[in-house]
Amino acid sequence: MTRTGLLLAVTVSAAALVAPGAFAQDNVAPTALERATPKADNTPAANALSPELGEVVLASGMMPLENPSATFSHFGFAADGPLIPAPGAVQQKGKNVEATKTEPDKNTYLVLTGQKGADAAYDYGTHFIFQGHEVGPQDDKGNGKGRLTRVNLDADAAHRVTLMAETDTAGNPVPLIDGSTWNPFAKRLLLTSEMGPKGGVWQASLDVPAKVEPLFGAFGRESYEGVQTDRNGSIWLVADVGGKKGVTNSHAKQPNSFVYRFVPKDKADLSKGGKLEVLQVMTAAGEPIVFANGDMDGDIKSAGMKDIHTYGAKLKTRWVLIHDTDKDGMDSFDANALAKAKQGSPFKRPENGQFRPGSDFNEFYFSETGDTSARTEAGTEYGGFGAVLKLAQADAAADEGTLSLVYRGDVEHTGLDNVAFWTADKVVFVEDAGDDLHSARKAFDSGYLFDLGADYSKQGTQPVRLIALGRDPLATIDSAIGSGEPAGFQNEGDNEITGIHISDGDASEAGLLGAKVPTPFKNGWRVFYTQQHGENTLWEVIAKPSLATN
Repeated sequence: MTRTGLLLAVTVSAAALVAPGAFAQDNVAPTALERATPKADNTPAANALSPELGEVVLASGMMPLENPSATFSHFGFAADGPLIPAPGAVQQKGKNVEATKTEPDKNTYLVLTGQKGADAAYDYGTHFIFQGHEVGPQDDKGNGKGRLTRVNLDADAAHRVTLMAETDTAGNPVPLIDGSTWNPFAKRLLLTSEMGPKGGVWQASLDVPAKVEPLFGAFGRESYEGVQTDRNGSIWLVADVGGKKGVTNSHAKQPNSFVYRFVPKDKADLSKGGKLEVLQVMTAAGEPIVFANGDMDGDIKSAGMKDIHTYGAKLKTRWVLIHDTDKDGMDSFDANALAKAKQGSPFKRPENGQFRPGSDFNEFYFSETGDTSARTEAGTEYGGFGAVLKLAQADAAADEGTLSLVYRGDVEHTGLDNVAFWTADKVVFVEDAGDDLHSARKAFDSGYLFDLGADYSKQGTQPVRLIALGRDPLATIDSAIGSGEPAGFQNEGDNEITGIHISDGDASEAGLLGAKVPTPFKNGWRVFYTQQHGENTLWEVIAKPSLATN
């Protein structure tokens, strides 16, 4: 099949690899799509991308694992039911209408040599994408069974997806995984789980099977999601913990999530412990913004929330030590509780962050998802629709800095989640607004390109919509089933955008995300995202062949 044929195909076989740089172009400036994809009941819809861009399938949920287990059979499905519901099937206890969709989440792309798989005689190539899975069947204790997979981009269909691990080194199920990144100092994948007091940080080797180790003594238990490594080997974490709804503000939630920095004793071995710090932000009046125990409404519309979401405000920050393994030991602990006790500053569900390329890791941009409700009483003024925030420091290791607002969400631009830098001056944030908000605004999620030189406080100034996600047929079926609320139906409906990832795959210390300025579609830089739920498709975004230069 020609490269043009790959672009135009509705689906692409697992063996069809788009080679790095195959659609290289010096400057691809995406043109804004006018609108999000409209939502219509019981109707699938195709994805739309900026006219300069196309996309190809790298893996889909129905792709079988090369080494299936009793629990997991396919890339996006567990082995606990049929892949497609039978006509007239009714959900029953212990008998699923369809298999659990495991929802591959954050993507981590690496170029590696010598990788092995289930077939000792097979050459798996050098280009790989690693994912944790956000959903899985439950064990006898009600804990979700997660897993780690690897998509082998150079492999044929039979070897395309490898199950790397479903248990950790203690024999426990791998957790439900949300975030991932590569730590070149320890030569381990870092995996995060946003399962509240069951969440935390794990590290995984690149073996098959991978050695997955919990790091509760160092990081504690918390709903960690975003995870990044800075040039000093410190780990920056963004937690996503939904707060309680207010009484008078019944469609808004109390800020309940924190931003952390972990400074390891040995950056090559995180299991040796270190210091965990929480970010504290001061109001414009110089008072710490802190969690108000028992006063949900007071927090939802506090002066601090207003200051954080005010254009032009430059709020002072500092890192506050909450746990030191040298003094506090290596037992597991509740990081969220310590963050509150030590006066860390809560946010409106921050989910992911990344360092700005060319800033020497001194600028960290992160998203707030907000309340994901069109009726939130917090509105734009108090961050009800989320935001993009910038944390700036004189040095990555500095104790103090400033926080400022880059973009304040509204009902049409909300639920901002995953992030990836397009260039040094432009960054992509994608939406995970949720089915209810899709229905309220009658539109699916979008991905946006933000210009960091733009002034988004000016009326009418908006980011470039470069992805208008649609809804695949399986997600359409799930939406219809879920709207009937059958007892025990476990799968989500509408698709969402997750795992936006722009990388050249450099696994060395020089390849840390944020160390190099990206050049999408050139010099080996590639762009990926996952259309989560439904068919759970892993896409590669490409420059259209008609625009490309080889």
